[in-house]
Amino acid sequence: MDLRSRNLAIATGALLVATYSIFTVFIESTIPNINNSKSSYCQVPAIYNFGDSNSDTGADAAVFGPLPLPFGMTYFHKPAGRLSDGRLTIDFIAEKLGLPYLSAYVDSIGTNFRHGANFAVSGATIQRADALMLNKTFNPLTIPVQLSQFQQFKRRASDLYLEAKSSEIKDRLPRPEDYARALYTFDIGQNDLHAGITTMKEEQVKTYIPAMINDLSSVIKKLYEGGARKFWIYNTGPIGCLPFFVKNYPPAPGNADKIGCVESYNELAQEFNKQLEDEVSKLGLQLQESSLVYVDVYSLKYSLISEPKKHGFTDPLGKCLLWEDVDVMKACDNPLEYINWDGIHYTEAANKWVADHLQDTFVNASKIPLTESCWPVSGSHR
Repeated sequence: MDLRSRNLAIATGALLVATYSIFTVFIESTIPNINNSKSSYCQVPAIYNFGDSNSDTGADAAVFGPLPLPFGMTYFHKPAGRLSDGRLTIDFIAEKLGLPYLSAYVDSIGTNFRHGANFAVSGATIQRADALMLNKTFNPLTIPVQLSQFQQFKRRASDLYLEAKSSEIKDRLPRPEDYARALYTFDIGQNDLHAGITTMKEEQVKTYIPAMINDLSSVIKKLYEGGARKFWIYNTGPIGCLPFFVKNYPPAPGNADKIGCVESYNELAQEFNKQLEDEVSKLGLQLQESSLVYVDVYSLKYSLISEPKKHGFTDPLGKCLLWEDVDVMKACDNPLEYINWDGIHYTEAANKWVADHLQDTFVNASKIPLTESCWPVSGSHR
């Protein structure tokens, strides 16, 4: 597969998380300010992330090799296993929590898992890889497989930690007591919708959503049974506003919203998000010792795309990365002005903007106050 085909395959099979839906209660007095990583009520010792290319920090690159520059150009100044010009939202969250960037679970070189691990991989879905609507075109490392990887990781890392005689080995492994205090994040679902949009009618895609939500819920429950207590569950972004879909699957007459996004695709994302939010609410009642936070990235990203100039961006339905020839890519002159990097994935600047505003969308679906669940605080709540 040539470079352009491979990039297109990855781009068309990667992204996650679902839609705008306002939950029943916003925690006005307990939602913390996460903009100050050094000041915290109590410390989150680790992050375990599950998802797709929106939060893949090196899994795909470890298996297939990293994409060349200009990927990684803005921050790392070299390819860094991320489908962006720089850092992802998960990187900024790690920074805000005072933690190092997450090592990909499948990466065997230079990894350090003391403060968590990343099981996300580009092209991952919630559904099994052989599901009808996926047509075996997406990554087989689905969310149930990522759960299995975590369970194996936990068993082996815990055994090795207890058996290790060297502090050098122990310092690269999670402390067994930290699993219960860690933050578990989920950023997955958009590839499932992507597959549906490109293979069947949107009404048919909707019939698959309950099964997707059930599968994701099952993974969260199993993690809870294993001792996990703190969860962030991202919904999916406005897929109808991605340049890839606007260009390659353009809206039919009457199917474009006021800013030019494909309205029916966004409505599909919103339906996924509504069902996801309802399920998170139910889990909050069922898992009594949990802190589940529903994170509405859809509303953030749509707000950013619909008012780009207000937030310092330009060309909201355009992309920074362009093809000059079959295997030659060229980035725009200033990625900091662009929201979208390659038609599917966001730029570092947009990822940072989203991370900086996440707290505005937190909805706590459990009885445990966020400030008692080790979220960073800066001394004042909104």
